[in-house]
Formats: sequence, C-alpha cells, structure tokens
Amino acid sequence: MDLKSGSPYWMLKNAQAAFYPPLERDHRCDVLIIGAGITAALVARELIASGRSVTLVDRRQAGWGSTSASTALLQYEIDVELQALGRTFGLDAALLAYRACEAAVRDLLRLARRLRKVDVRPMRSLYFSSHWYHDRRVRAEAALRRRHGFEVECLERESLAQRFGLDAGVGLLSAVAAEVDPVQFARRLLAQAIRNGAELFERTAVAAIDPSARGATVRLDNGRQIRCRHVVVAAGYESQGFLDERVARNRSSYAFVTDPLPDGIGPLDECVVWETARPYLYARSTVDRRLIIGGEDDAIDIPARRDASVSSKAEKLRRRFAARFADVPLEIAFAWAGTFAETPDGLPYFGPHARYGPRVHFAMAYGGNGITYSAIGARIIRAALEGDEHPCAGLFSFTRKGS
Repeated sequence: MDLKSGSPYWMLKNAQAAFYPPLERDHRCDVLIIGAGITAALVARELIASGRSVTLVDRRQAGWGSTSASTALLQYEIDVELQALGRTFGLDAALLAYRACEAAVRDLLRLARRLRKVDVRPMRSLYFSSHWYHDRRVRAEAALRRRHGFEVECLERESLAQRFGLDAGVGLLSAVAAEVDPVQFARRLLAQAIRNGAELFERTAVAAIDPSARGATVRLDNGRQIRCRHVVVAAGYESQGFLDERVARNRSSYAFVTDPLPDGIGPLDECVVWETARPYLYARSTVDRRLIIGGEDDAIDIPARRDASVSSKAEKLRRRFAARFADVPLEIAFAWAGTFAETPDGLPYFGPHARYGPRVHFAMAYGGNGITYSAIGARIIRAALEGDEHPCAGLFSFTRKGS
C-alpha cells in the first residue's frame, strides 16, 4: 500500500536514520507489535514498562509509513465536537474521551521533552467557524466545555482580527495543545525501547496471523514465523488489511510547508489553527519558523491519482489560507499527500476484534489527532494484557454502540 505522495517535510528534515535488519529466522517473544511508527512506539513503551519482552516488525523502514506524512498536531479536541459526541454516546462518555485526550496531550509533551532531541512545543488551539451559520454552534461548544472545566475562550470577529489576523465570525481558543516532529518522536521512543530490551526488524512483512488459545503464530512473507503470546497490530492505515470488515474509510489528505518566514509567523507561532468545515483547513508552525498548512481531503485512495493532485491541492490550500490570513506571506516549499482513515464517529479502535479473539489487539489511532489517541490506546492495551480494563476501553472498542 502506497501511503504518501510528494515530499513530506518530516522525511526531508529527518533523512538520516538508523537501519535495523530484516527478520530472516524463526523467532519467539511475549508480544509482537506489527508496525514501527509512532503508535507502535508508544505501545512498545507501555508494554516494556509492564515487564514484557517486545518485538516490532515493519514492512518498511521504521517511522517511514503514515508517521512520516503526519502533521503531528497534539490536540485534545476530537474531530467530532464535544456536543456532537455527547449526542451519539451520552455526555458522560464524551467528556471521558475529551478529558482522556487532554491528559494525553500533557503526557506526550512531558515525554517528548524527557526524551530530548525531539522538536516539541506547547501550543494553543484555535478552532474557528468557517461559515456564519456555524457561529452559534461554536459558541455553544465553548459554553459546554467551560461548563465542564475546560480552559477555553470564545472570541468574536473583532477579537479574532486583532489577536490573530483571522477573518472569521467566532473562534474557540483552547489552552492545551502541542506540536511535535513525529519522526523524531517515534525514533527516540524506538531507540529507548531497544535499549530496554526490545527487538526491531525492518523490511519484514507479515502474511498472516494464526491465533490460538495460548498465543499466536505470525507467518511472514519470507516463510519464517514468529510465535508469541500476544499480537498488537499497529500498522497504521494498513491495519484494516487484517480485517474482513471495513471499520474506517481511507481518504487522502494534502499539505504543504513554507520556507522559513524571516519576519516570523506572529500569533500563529504559538497556536494551531483549524476550522469547523469538513474537511477542514488547518495550520501549524514549526520550530524553524515554517508554516504547515493542510486539508483539502478527498475520497481518492488511488496513489497515481493522489500523486497527480498534490500540486493543485497545495495551491488551493494556499489560496484558502490567504483568504483567512491576508497578512501572512506564503510560498510553497514542499507539498505532499498521505493516506489517512476516519471512523464514522471520530473515535479510534483499540483492543481485540472478534475475528482473532483475545490474544490479538488492534491499535487503530484513526482521526485528526492520532498521536493523542495512540497515547491512550497504548495504556488500554497494557491494561488489557495485565487483566485490567482502562476507563476508555469500552468507548474505543470494536463493540461500542452509540445512539
């Protein structure tokens, strides 16, 4: 599966990488993690901390799949607003998800700082109304979050123009967000995991998973096999290939990055920005004073067609951003596109699936804040393997039911 097109910024920025050998022998371990991106790295960290022996395999080079095309926004805000999520699952469940994501953002920020050599910064998040008829909805969302203890401001048109140079009706400014270099983050986590006893094999593709009552046998494309007690499928958007049913819809998302802006980015240097329209326009800065702008999602999941769309989609994004932020000069330095997946309700899937039974867990951190979901999912899987249940396990499971 071809997951990306063009020149993703993180691949160009982090061109040099450690190489790990392919697995060319039969192997045994306690937990096998299929995948070696940011989700797999966070899961590995949790399972190693619980005292388990962990092996990771990836059909590519570690971190070079979906992670390298991510824009790596760390937000507690789910693509589905709190009020809408509450209508689907009940307000208590919606608040559980939002509060877990808020705690996860804070935890990820602390973790990335402790690892060092990871570009990471605390940010704020500005969510603005794309159309006049969204204004009331944004005000209601702000009021609901404030009522339940979230630190937010509701900004009207004049304040948005004065403080952010943004032409929009209403904005919701959240105090908790961050941005990170996802490739650096994944690599540092994987290096730490290996120092703590994990094994990593690149260019090692899985052909099939055969579960049993006491574990699983994983067959590789090269004819070798891995016997383990547990499997975690953390293969990004390719994880759906292990299931018969379609649990999420694959789409393509587009982005570009500017050259460094010598005069700075002003208030956008400390704030990620996104809108109420779906698909949404979003923007974030980088530590070297660039802007990453993304969106223009479509239903194309054919690599050749996605490749052909990168330039035109980047130009549309540039024009859309300029219409909102007229004072920010933009020149496209690199543009790219990547596959992403979204679930009907905006929530991820973590845990076992009926097809494989309790020994095989999926880590499908789908949606606009996948890294945040991954931090929660890693703890869900650790708790399950320890015979416990994380508070979010039911809400993020394959068996969840909404209204």
